[in-house]
Amino acid sequence: MRKFTTIILLWSAFLLLSTKVSAQNADIELLRTVNGYTGTIGFSKFVSNTTTGVAIGVPVIMGAVALIEKDDDLLKSALYIGVSIGVDGVLTYGLKKIVRRPRPYVTFPDIHAYETESSLSFPSGHTSLAFATATALSLKYPKWYIIAPGYLWACTVGYSRMNLGMHYPTDVLAGALLGAGSAYVTYQVNNWFWKKENNKKLIGLHSWL
Repeated sequence: MRKFTTIILLWSAFLLLSTKVSAQNADIELLRTVNGYTGTIGFSKFVSNTTTGVAIGVPVIMGAVALIEKDDDLLKSALYIGVSIGVDGVLTYGLKKIVRRPRPYVTFPDIHAYETESSLSFPSGHTSLAFATATALSLKYPKWYIIAPGYLWACTVGYSRMNLGMHYPTDVLAGALLGAGSAYVTYQVNNWFWKKENNKKLIGLHSWL
């Protein structure tokens, strides 16, 4: 019986190790494939560089318009999107410090890095930021002309990070899940907060006194 149990445990460990190795191989092989598409490098650099500007610009512009138009709902939406991005940023960089995964071009010299960054690899910060922005906008404004372009842009950002050799596919997937999850959880908390506060006005702060 002990021999049988030992065999089962050894076989289970072998299968687990084989699955992990297989997944790692698939990860780097997919990256090599995407990184090899040199014809899209210029496009990927452009899209990647839009990430921070779009993510910050959306809530800032919304907030400015809200204050000019005295639109309290728009201001609250701008704050929600801004907070979603902030939550995503904290979680993303917290995970980077915990996991401490090196960039793929550091581990695999055959990966061509078209950019270099000092931060760690897992998860992809650009991808999580893009998906947090797209998800927050989609939750607040569930219209096809918001959802489709938002997620198309976010997915393109994810592709660009692999094409530029900056991230593994698993980094990008984790970033997408983290960004979307951050926006969703913040959305639920945001709705609970304003319901608890009886939807008080932000413009004209006398309602808080």
